[in-house]
Amino acid sequence: MAAAEIGGFAAARMAAPALRPAAPPAPAAAAAPPQPRRAVAARSLRTVAAETLTADLAGGTNGALHAQMNSEATTEITSQAVTAISRRKTKIVCTIGPSTNTREMIWKLAETGMNVARLNMSHGDHQSHQTVIDLVKEYNAQNTDGNVIAIMLDTKGPEVRSGDVPEPIMLKEGQEFNFTIKRGVSTEDTVSVNYDDFISDVEVGDILLVDGGMMSLAVKAKSADTVKCEVVDGGELKSRRHLNVRGKSATLPSITEKDWEDIKFGVENGVDFYAVSFVKDAKVIHELKDYLKGANADIHVIPKIESADSIPNLQSIIAASDGAMVARGDLGAELPIEDVPLLQAEIVQTCRSMEKPVIVATNMLESMINHPTPTRAEVSDIAIAVREGADAIMLSGETAHGKYPLKAVKVMHTVALRTESSLYNSTTSPGLVAPAQALYSEEFSPSQLSKMFGSHSTMMANTLRTPLIVFTQTGSMAVLLSHYRPSSTIFAFTNEERVMQRLALYQGVIPIHMQFSDDAEETFTRAISSLLKAQHVKKGDYVTLVQSGVTSIWRDESTHHMQVRKVQG
Repeated sequence: MAAAEIGGFAAARMAAPALRPAAPPAPAAAAAPPQPRRAVAARSLRTVAAETLTADLAGGTNGALHAQMNSEATTEITSQAVTAISRRKTKIVCTIGPSTNTREMIWKLAETGMNVARLNMSHGDHQSHQTVIDLVKEYNAQNTDGNVIAIMLDTKGPEVRSGDVPEPIMLKEGQEFNFTIKRGVSTEDTVSVNYDDFISDVEVGDILLVDGGMMSLAVKAKSADTVKCEVVDGGELKSRRHLNVRGKSATLPSITEKDWEDIKFGVENGVDFYAVSFVKDAKVIHELKDYLKGANADIHVIPKIESADSIPNLQSIIAASDGAMVARGDLGAELPIEDVPLLQAEIVQTCRSMEKPVIVATNMLESMINHPTPTRAEVSDIAIAVREGADAIMLSGETAHGKYPLKAVKVMHTVALRTESSLYNSTTSPGLVAPAQALYSEEFSPSQLSKMFGSHSTMMANTLRTPLIVFTQTGSMAVLLSHYRPSSTIFAFTNEERVMQRLALYQGVIPIHMQFSDDAEETFTRAISSLLKAQHVKKGDYVTLVQSGVTSIWRDESTHHMQVRKVQG
């Protein structure tokens, strides 16, 4: 066998408080009233859960430890602690562009730390993006040790941009400058915009921001086809610059005709995530999900929170979605820039509370587009996102067209890893989602048992400093364990390739595709053997094995199963 079971005593001891009422139940009355059906069902489930958990934790084919672990085992577990937390947990999203769209660079990005490849549909065409998709899939096919790269298609959205100019126009403070909805205009004092309702969206007194605030202009007057402005902060206006109105969102639909064509392209190529630009409310999320359901496409939807209109609807947008991205560039253009750090923290916390992944994006290592080292403020920015609990952090121009894409990924990797090393404390228990007495109430449900089980699995792994190995068909337990942020890695084995790809985004999860056999023990053995081969674990390490629940893999009924094993050679 590849592993020998070492224990359940310590785990059973830790789990026990969750399986006991907070206070002894009151003595029964002489004639107790009949119980509702739900209460009977809950009591039956409690009994099965308690018996299964106790049996799985305290017993095993290879024998359980008795009253306490011997000192040798304790020493061995302590010795693997550094290894257990030495893998980066926060995922890195890399935008693929001219600097990185070759086979060689995609391989190097993956080896340096990329977890998700982002396709920015604002640039390139379907043919160029198809090449990247094929290369990422080729990489995944050749790497079966858990280094999985997911693919995210980022829609262009309803961007308002200035028109083409033959040469950059230098704008100076106090200068009069105009934007017109007439096409093809480019003079010293007037350029076109690509949005016909620009005139009606803009009011006198508004502040127009160019490129997220690199230049700004005050609206002084408007006519039927032209907005007349005065330059507040000057600069060099180039072709197709992004325009925002401070505090307002354009009245364009969140998903444009071009976006629908790109979404269809994503369905045809089986991408893993859509990042949807300029989402204002949950309606667009439901619309896209209905389309995907009709197309039988298993693709998760990540709204980009970047418009002023999205903030009042934040809860409903995230509730309808599969996560969120904090797109700080346009968010800081449409709202006061001093609000962005507070909104970032709020969005991260909202996603965490809903057990959904969250990505922090934009300008994280902007200076490394042209320089080989980051600013100290950029390093702090990465650390703050990690400390706030982001599942992933994103590079845009740094890897798309920057001069130092690999160095940027390396910096992001090392800063995230160093920050994570200061966060985890094995003595801190994850908060229980449901109180212990819920096991004895009519409101108790199997999903609550899963949450409590995930909490205690994390507590055990933290205390013993062991990695978690979870077997899942839907990914739900791996997601739940990620939510509790264990101090060591979650190795998620799944027989569903789509689930494996999606799990690449979740903090702390290394997804591995493996077919499950009908024999649970044989599957456990193969899983540990594969981790040994990939050098994720070594002989003598201890691991915590988790099999959950609501969708049973090897048993007729829903069960929760936890073991601690010692890895054998």
